[in-house]
Amino acid sequence: MTTDTLQAFHLYIDGQFSDGTGDNARLVSVNPYTGAPWASVPEASDADVDHAVDAARRAFDTGPWSRYTPQQRAAVLRRLAALIERDAEKFARIESTDNGKLYREMLGQWRYLPEWLYYYAGLAVSDIGAVLPSDKPNFTAVTRREPVGVVAAITPWNSPGLLMLWKLAPALAAGCTFVVKPSEHTPVSTAAFAELIHEAQLPPGVFNVVTGGRRVGERLVAHAGIDKLAFTGSDAVGRSIAEAAARNFTRVSLELGGKSPQIVFDDANIELAANGVISGIFAATGQTCMAGSRLLVQRGIERPLVEAIVERARSIRLGDPTDPETQMGPVATRPQYEKILALIADATSEGARIAYGGKPAAQGGLFVEPTVLTGVSNDMRIAQDEVFGPVLSVIPFDDEAHAIALANDTRYGLAAGIWTEDVRRANRVALRVRAGSIWINAYRTVGPFAPFGGFGHSGIGRENGHAGLAEFQEVKTIWTELEGRARDPFLLG
Repeated sequence: MTTDTLQAFHLYIDGQFSDGTGDNARLVSVNPYTGAPWASVPEASDADVDHAVDAARRAFDTGPWSRYTPQQRAAVLRRLAALIERDAEKFARIESTDNGKLYREMLGQWRYLPEWLYYYAGLAVSDIGAVLPSDKPNFTAVTRREPVGVVAAITPWNSPGLLMLWKLAPALAAGCTFVVKPSEHTPVSTAAFAELIHEAQLPPGVFNVVTGGRRVGERLVAHAGIDKLAFTGSDAVGRSIAEAAARNFTRVSLELGGKSPQIVFDDANIELAANGVISGIFAATGQTCMAGSRLLVQRGIERPLVEAIVERARSIRLGDPTDPETQMGPVATRPQYEKILALIADATSEGARIAYGGKPAAQGGLFVEPTVLTGVSNDMRIAQDEVFGPVLSVIPFDDEAHAIALANDTRYGLAAGIWTEDVRRANRVALRVRAGSIWINAYRTVGPFAPFGGFGHSGIGRENGHAGLAEFQEVKTIWTELEGRARDPFLLG
């Protein structure tokens, strides 16, 4: 099959769609369920990346976007939200085809995404600076929040639309311009999203899409015209991005991986806890940064809880992600599929036992069985490294202090779940677990108003909420002398 027979998508630079200035090479996107190529995007050249950054720079420095009022920016965000609402089914189908996630999950996600734009439209017109309590009677001092400038976003393959909007909505609300490079494995929804940007009539250069692989990302990260880098992905790649950004003093926000614990105490409702653990690790085939991949369970209920989880795992329906009856789809890419199986094999070689799953599923293709591993100790690789797949490691604990020690014994700190009927204990543990998001008797809930991000190797900065807007702003202090008095030029203060 040649690329001529596939659905073709394009770069979007300075308000124009194009196939780029390179050698016309195209990246092929493969449907992970069928294994068949279905779409293609251009491989952007260095000149294309430069063109996109220059367009964003011009739109920010001299273009109309920098002169928009907050009310005008808010109107653009609301207009874009309405277009997403109209086309949610289309984008859900694109992402399900591109990365193998359940269509019904993607549909719910795309129907919810307009809330990010509505939320930040509200913040755009209500975000304020401050009048500072000056200790100098002849001065006033105020702060002003201003956009950081040109933002480059690099997004992953697991939820490209959602994780782009988590960056784009606050960036536009703040008054920034935007260049996005989606994962080369799942570029289509981002390329297609540019059509909505075009229809919403954002000024040229405000939003730009460059598609391609590692070379395109490296060119973008190292570009001197970028003021802020926003990345979601692994901690290893995040480190390399932070190192490259430091050379230009480019600001960064990094939403990285996790090895998040689900802590289940012996007074928890086992049925509800089992349901929450299943949701945290097998939903989305475990391909989420917040996946609750470590089950920390108090010894007295380890057996009944594991039995309940295994019973549920046996009944999970694997299959076509577009089928509403399917509960778990394929792994998104072959390299990730092979990594998951290799980590399972490594765990069993270290002494872990397979309570369920542990091998390729009967469907073939890129399906891995939902897997439950017992006999895991927290120093095993399977308990320390992010799997990004449907693999649950069960680790018993003795008491509250032991649970907290195990929860914090990781280089990550993205999320955690706490299951107990004791509200005092729940809050004690929540205060001591080092993680950016903690759910009590729940898991995997997010919203545009709630900051999301992590401690340690789980990243730098926060997305969503007021904190998410601040990531795309600089704070300027303005002093005004009121009396026209001469002052000693050699004194500070």
